[in-house]
Amino acid sequence: MAGIDRRAHAFGMPGERLMEHAGTAVAAGARALAEATGRVGKGPVLVMCGPGNNGGDGFVAARRLAQAGFDVIAALVSSSARPSTPDATRNWDRLAAEPRVTRVHTAVARELAILGNDVDHASIVIDALLGTGVSGVLREPIRGAVELIGRARKAGVPVVAVDTPSAVDLSSGDPSDPVVQADLTVTFHRPKTGLRTGRGAALAGKVLVAPIGIPAEADRG
Repeated sequence: MAGIDRRAHAFGMPGERLMEHAGTAVAAGARALAEATGRVGKGPVLVMCGPGNNGGDGFVAARRLAQAGFDVIAALVSSSARPSTPDATRNWDRLAAEPRVTRVHTAVARELAILGNDVDHASIVIDALLGTGVSGVLREPIRGAVELIGRARKAGVPVVAVDTPSAVDLSSGDPSDPVVQADLTVTFHRPKTGLRTGRGAALAGKVLVAPIGIPAEADRG
């Protein structure tokens, strides 16, 4: 959502508010999927978050789900101990005050392996690792996190993707290697070509378009 974010800022839309709306929509989608698949109470919701604003959306979703009564594990998947954007950082810090949220930082393969030991017991996995613009082979630790999400789905855990499955290009639908396959993708503002084209459509699963307050004019120019 980075390109839309930049244009929305030009129309006076604060990034923090956009992130709050986006994460709230993801939480609603995840909750509905957990209820529809009988996963409520099966275990914690695992939210896999990259260091950027896609991860920030995941942090908001983690907070909203915790406030709705879910136990949540929010994982920052990054070589750095802090998110890379101000809005994502604020929402990561806010999770410290949520008693139902466990924050973990996974920077290397060993830490991802520990996190993945019980991934089959998660109720839902949320993929908030990457937005778009990735091409070629993914690098660690994101690569390992994508593979962990793949293992969870093979074990029968539903996967919700934030804006796009990591890493499906939102323009072309072309996937990187490896790539997340989602059961539900919550995308923002408008339908994205990459979620309706080629392999992108198959990897996105059901697509929910959530309005988050971006004006239509942000698509122009």
